[in-house]
Amino acid sequence: MRILAVNWQDLKNPQAGGAEVHLQEILKRLARTGHQVDLLCSNFPGGARTDVSSGINIYRRGSRHDFNWIAPFSIRKILRSNRYDIVLEDINKIPFYSPLYQKLPTLVIVPHLFAGAIFQETNLLLGAYIFLAEKPVSYVYRNNRFMVISGSTAEELAGRGIPRERIDVVECGIDKELYRFDPEITKFESPTLVYVGRLKKYKSIDSIISAMPLIREAVPNVRLVIVGSGSYRSALENLTESLNLGNMVEFKGHIPEAEKVSYLRRSHLSVYPSLKEGWGLSNIEANACGTAVLAANVPGLKDSVDPGKSGLLFEYGNVKQLSDLAIGILQNDEYRRGLEMGGLRWAANFSWDKAARETETIISRVIESR
Repeated sequence: MRILAVNWQDLKNPQAGGAEVHLQEILKRLARTGHQVDLLCSNFPGGARTDVSSGINIYRRGSRHDFNWIAPFSIRKILRSNRYDIVLEDINKIPFYSPLYQKLPTLVIVPHLFAGAIFQETNLLLGAYIFLAEKPVSYVYRNNRFMVISGSTAEELAGRGIPRERIDVVECGIDKELYRFDPEITKFESPTLVYVGRLKKYKSIDSIISAMPLIREAVPNVRLVIVGSGSYRSALENLTESLNLGNMVEFKGHIPEAEKVSYLRRSHLSVYPSLKEGWGLSNIEANACGTAVLAANVPGLKDSVDPGKSGLLFEYGNVKQLSDLAIGILQNDEYRRGLEMGGLRWAANFSWDKAARETETIISRVIESR
């Protein structure tokens, strides 16, 4: 098959996140199978206009800030220059509305929609722009098939008027060579919580920091390690200082993958307090490394946790409940180890090879139906 994928960014972009990991892990396996796979995305400072990565031909145009405006012209131009059987449009920010100006069979990939959560991340003007841009999705893409990464996103799309039978759920995988349990590696001497991900306002990392004084009362030597970079780091550092937690909270910034895996293996608990996600990839990665998880009971994150077996869920924003659950896990080694073993069994269900096979089947079905 000849496949054109359209996404805001590719994995080499410094701003790349989980949506880019999801798409390119699948695309590179499709390319490996023998399909022609091209990716059109925005460029970044120092990025080449054309590139090849893992068998994927990458075409970068415009920038992160204007790609939604130039995408229609770039998509039409690349369609005139090359022959494709299908377009994969990945909606993880503002939709490109490609069915309005191209007639190829189109599979719409949706990690998640922001909806009202966008106002937790940005200013009112930009938030309103993104919020309103998502509104026409059910109308513009009404004749297309959707592929989402969690049952929560499927429910949200169905609630917006997309027929449920037109929505396929293909859950994310993990890199099992990288994220794996090593019984020879022991946990840190001090009880350690870890957060791994981007430092954005809607990720609500302030909830973990605010819980630390409460956790410290029961677990005096507890510490929190925050792995990742992002625009909200300075605000989180200020909060840490205001709570006199400087010796308990460590900001690691962006670190090599191997070091990130080491923190996931050696920490006692991985915490993900975000307002909303399409999926909780960090939860599965932590489980695969032999670490229990504690996540907000919100769309996406709740799909990636097997409650009571791989980890626990807490009410979003409930700092007291977050701290109580963390204390319960940290103070009971037997209970924690039971969650760790359950997490290993849970993580074994997810792989990128499986996700790619399921995606390939859906793509074939979309092409054949047209």
